[in-house]
Amino acid sequence: MTLQPVPELQHRTVLLEEAVEALAIEGERADGVYLDGTFGRGGHSRAILAKLGPRGRLIAFDKDPLAIATAQQIADPRFEIVHDSFATLDEALAARGIAQVDGVLMDLGISSPQVDDAARGFSFRLDGPLDMRMDTTRGVSAADWLATADEQQIAKVIRDYGEERFALQIAKTIVARRAVEPISSTRQLAALVAQAVKTREKGKDPATRTFQAVRIFVNQELEELEIGLEKAFRQMAQHGRLVVISFHSLEDRIVKQFMASKAHAPQPDRRLPIRAVDLPRPAGRLLGRVKPSDTEVAGNPRARSAVMRSVERLEAAGAQP
Repeated sequence: MTLQPVPELQHRTVLLEEAVEALAIEGERADGVYLDGTFGRGGHSRAILAKLGPRGRLIAFDKDPLAIATAQQIADPRFEIVHDSFATLDEALAARGIAQVDGVLMDLGISSPQVDDAARGFSFRLDGPLDMRMDTTRGVSAADWLATADEQQIAKVIRDYGEERFALQIAKTIVARRAVEPISSTRQLAALVAQAVKTREKGKDPATRTFQAVRIFVNQELEELEIGLEKAFRQMAQHGRLVVISFHSLEDRIVKQFMASKAHAPQPDRRLPIRAVDLPRPAGRLLGRVKPSDTEVAGNPRARSAVMRSVERLEAAGAQP
C-alpha cells in the first residue's frame, strides 16, 4: 500500500508548551540528548529543537511512513528520525553510542491526519480500506486479522482493549458476516458493530470502542508502551525526565502505575535490622498530572481526553537495578 501525503489534513499538537516545559530543557541540560518517542507531524520535536543548545541532540521515532517523510524535511544537524517504535529506543541509542538521555517525550495514540485520512482505515466516519496499521510497510492489517481470528479472540480484544460490554455479540456478528463476504472496509465494520450494539451512550457512535480496540491490538500499542516506558527510564540520566501524554484510560493507567512504581521505593521486611540510611530510595519523583486548558479544548476538541504525566529520575542511569 502506497500512501500519499494529504496536505489539507492538519494536526494540532496537544499540550505543546506544557510537555516541552516539563522536559526542563535549560542550562547545561540544553546540550543534552532528548527523545521524541512519537514524532507525528513534528510539533513537539520542533519545539524541543527550539530549546536545545548547539550541542544538544534530538532523536525522534515514528512508525508512520508519512511522519518519516515529514521529519526528513527538518534540516537540522541536531535532529535525527528513526523509522521504528519507541519500544526499540535502547537499540537505537546503542547503535549511536549513546549511554543515557536527558529527557523522553511520548505523545500516544493517533494523530488527526491519520484519523482524517480515509485511506488509513482508522475512522468509522470515513469509508476506506480496513487497514489501521501505523506502519503500512509491515504487519497485519485489521481486515486480515478479522478474516482469520476466531470468535473468542475477537471478543477478547474488543472487550479488553475497547472496554466494550457487547464484545461477544460484535464478535459473533463479524464471524457470521465474514462467512458471507470479506470485511474489507471501515463502513462494513462500523455497520456490523451498529447491528450488534443495541444501546450506547448518548452522543457516542456504537463503533467507537471496537475501532479503538482493533487499532490498539493491530499496532500492539499497550505492549509497546509498557516496554518503551521501562526502557526510557532505564536510559535516563540523573534528573532526566520522562513525559507522557495519553488519550484514553488504558494508556493512562499503564503510565500512572509505571511512574508511581518508580516514585516509591520497595519496602524491606520490617523485622530486618536495617538502618534508615540504608533503606531503599525511590528511583524517581512524580512531577504531577496536567490536563489541557479550556481554551485549548475549545480550539481543539480532540484534546479533551488528554492527560500528561511526568516523572524525574533521581539517580543516574545504571545507579539502581
